[in-house]
Amino acid sequence: MPTAILTGQPVPGSSIEGDLRSLGFDVRTAADTTEAETLLAAVPGDQRVAVVDARFVGHPHALRLGLTDPRFPLAAVPGAVTAQPAGRQALTRAVAREHSAGGGTTLLDNLADRVVTALDADGCAVHRPELGSLVATVPTDPQTRNEARQAVAAVDDEAVRLKSAVKSRDGFFTTHFISPYSRYIARWCARRGLTPNQVTTASLLTAIIAAGCAATGTRVGFVAAGVLLLFSFVLDCVDGQIARYALQYSTLGAWLDATFDRAKEYAYYAGLALGAARGGDDVWALALGAMILQTCRHVVDFSFNEANHDATANTSPTAALSDKLDSVGWTVWVRRMIVLPIGERWAMIAVLTAVTTPRITFYVLLVGCAFAATYTTAGRVLRSLTRKATRTDRAARALADLADNGPIASFVARLSPARLGAPFLIALAGTAVLVATLFSGAAWAPVAGAFVYAIAAGQALSHPLKGSLDWLVPPLFRAAEYCTVLILAAEAEVNGALPAAFGLVAAVAYHHYDTVYRIRGNAGASPAWLVRAIGGHEGRTLLVTVLAAALTASQFPVALTALAVAVALLVLVESIRFWVSAGAPAVHDEGEPA
Repeated sequence: MPTAILTGQPVPGSSIEGDLRSLGFDVRTAADTTEAETLLAAVPGDQRVAVVDARFVGHPHALRLGLTDPRFPLAAVPGAVTAQPAGRQALTRAVAREHSAGGGTTLLDNLADRVVTALDADGCAVHRPELGSLVATVPTDPQTRNEARQAVAAVDDEAVRLKSAVKSRDGFFTTHFISPYSRYIARWCARRGLTPNQVTTASLLTAIIAAGCAATGTRVGFVAAGVLLLFSFVLDCVDGQIARYALQYSTLGAWLDATFDRAKEYAYYAGLALGAARGGDDVWALALGAMILQTCRHVVDFSFNEANHDATANTSPTAALSDKLDSVGWTVWVRRMIVLPIGERWAMIAVLTAVTTPRITFYVLLVGCAFAATYTTAGRVLRSLTRKATRTDRAARALADLADNGPIASFVARLSPARLGAPFLIALAGTAVLVATLFSGAAWAPVAGAFVYAIAAGQALSHPLKGSLDWLVPPLFRAAEYCTVLILAAEAEVNGALPAAFGLVAAVAYHHYDTVYRIRGNAGASPAWLVRAIGGHEGRTLLVTVLAAALTASQFPVALTALAVAVALLVLVESIRFWVSAGAPAVHDEGEPA
């Protein structure tokens, strides 16, 4: 149980002790700095501890935001400071310093705030939550205390808490058609002890059932699939809202939230393809194309953000125009909708599934996502070409990790004395050779193309990726690898080849998403042994071309299936080990809608 140390003389009529207990704290009282330091030392090192001014007046949710958020080692609001185990040493030093400054006997006024000042002076990162209309203050006389209490009474603490449970920036469909009621579902779940992870799992199971309904190939099944997909999305919103409402963030929850959205959507694609096959229509190529397009869109997002999030002199006329458009209310929603974020995309898929056919659903999805990808990528290319920015070593390292070069490309990079040109142009040239050989009609030509592609991949990453368009290298590699699998499976013209290709791309895409969320959590990329074991993007591309050339049409799907299973086992085992370990970061998406 966390411990809160109340410092100073209790104020008659104060609710601070009860508020702290309602938040799960064991409350102790210290009359002077000596006792405060003693009580602090007595709290086990693996527990959270807080120092709170006994004169504190404020909303319980202000204390909740300041003292219970598990994502930050050190946090504070006016009159209160807290430390998790990772921040305990810094807090202890700061309290000891105040103890010495007071001669060891007298409790200093505003000890909590003085401790925060000392932590800042030590260079410690102290999180200060945005309180908005919530009150958190330490009155020094009866009049200001009475005014503070009136300010507390004037603001509905629960209404603010409920509103803050909704993501601050989201898509039009989610904001106007889901969040107005999903926040109440989130509160209902939180009050009954349901955790975000449980709701996330329920959302996944609902989506899998929806995929199963779609796989029946019947109109009733398609309608049920659409309804269940929408309900799965509601639950997907609810899990994050529970986390924000109750501050129940966790490492495991971060991993589940980061991966299950993709698993749900791609499983649903497979269900639609199976349902179409029952009706005599083969849309596996469309399903795989939709997954490839959506994954590459995400890689574009991730690469651009990683390349520019810490860039210096980050100015651009295009960015200025975008900011100007954002100042006009209606353009904000239009621009959010045309990129087909997850809410709009799933609503569209659900409706089309219920009233049309899987083929039409995939056609509309592919056209819509292609337009969205063109719009966002073109804008980012313009920003990159017009801005004057110097990219950091960290950004270059992130792009290299996202590229996923394996042992062949790494060997070429080590042997290259100098880079032959801009990384993006080198990668584009290698990809063009690969694509040309895939459509050449010669059985072994793709193998030669894949070999040239592997050399180009090594050349492109022989030096840091700091050019204006170098962020396009990882998505280009993703498109090259995934499309190679799609094209060769389609050319095999044998039952089972495209479903096997779908499974292989899904397994590899999971690895790439896992790498992204590790980088975003500042935990580095996937371990080098895993990248070597699964060959890197160029190694897998070369292997698939060799399998297609060397095996018969009936053997090729079996080989793709075996490769998919091997990759999936390796990446899943390592990913689960990492994300459930104590050292894994808690990554929660509060930015752009997926």
